[in-house]
Amino acid sequence: MSKRTTIKDIAKILKISSSTVSRALCDSYDVNPETREKVLKLAKKLNYKRDFGAAGLAGGKTHNIGIILPHITVHYFSMIITGIQEIALAQGYKIILYVTNDSPQLEKDVLSDLNVQNLDGLLVCVCTGSESRSYFEQIIEQGTPIVFFGRILDNILASSVQQDSYNGAFKAVEYLIQQGYKKIAHIGGPSHHLFTQKRLLGYTDALIKHGMELNPEWIIQSGFSQNNGEQDMETLWSLEKKPDAVFAVSDRKAVGAILALKRNNVQIGKNFGVIGFTNDPMSTIISPTLSTIAEPAFEIGKQSCELLLRHIANKNKIQTREIVLSGELIVRESTNRDN
Repeated sequence: MSKRTTIKDIAKILKISSSTVSRALCDSYDVNPETREKVLKLAKKLNYKRDFGAAGLAGGKTHNIGIILPHITVHYFSMIITGIQEIALAQGYKIILYVTNDSPQLEKDVLSDLNVQNLDGLLVCVCTGSESRSYFEQIIEQGTPIVFFGRILDNILASSVQQDSYNGAFKAVEYLIQQGYKKIAHIGGPSHHLFTQKRLLGYTDALIKHGMELNPEWIIQSGFSQNNGEQDMETLWSLEKKPDAVFAVSDRKAVGAILALKRNNVQIGKNFGVIGFTNDPMSTIISPTLSTIAEPAFEIGKQSCELLLRHIANKNKIQTREIVLSGELIVRESTNRDN
């Protein structure tokens, strides 16, 4: 059996210290980029494999990353996990998943039982109505880095990666206006979520920009489910002054709206426009197919993990960052007036 390549072997060939090689392999901030490149190139050539058990004992790292999120069955979250995993595995990290079922109490239970000594960092998407700010602040103060993604807490000292909710909503509503819809409603999510606030603001600003009617009765905020979408649409359709289009905070709510409209024999597209936000696979299965703003969920996962790993490697050496990724307008049958 051939001898396993060690850090000392790489250091000897490059005529640098073993500690420099170790820091270069950990992507530490204090290593010259040229030196890091030489170390990584030689390590690959020699098929160097890190001993994570020894590295953890020596450097206080476990090479475990915790992920706290509301759901795993929703397409958006499964794509985020896939993006996180791609980066984590490539860097020799394992992921440990904690699912809160979108419950504030379960989220607090998870955090109160969490042994952060077994984790190098946390990736977090908070639940609806999260009451865990003090837990997250305590974890950050104790030196464990956190990166929030998707649903984040406002005014907390941590990095975040999220979709551009404001501009995505503005783009969606502006497209409805361009299609000739004049009475546009919004079925939103819980008002305390920052991203739902931004989507509501994008909706209202688009209407104001184009001089369209802004009717408070046409704004309903509830949950994110398909059932919520059905109920909200039934409420809108019961109004004396009915809208002729709706922008939904999520595709699941938009699908619910379509089902409610079909029960009321409304011709979707031609007489009533529906647009969502996410690009969930169900948007191509529902009939008519759903126009939407595609969220870059996979990229959110990747960039969240990359940012967390930088924080882990350079603890207290890099400032918090807010990364906002734009979404793409996807036009389908639910906004086609020629149907």
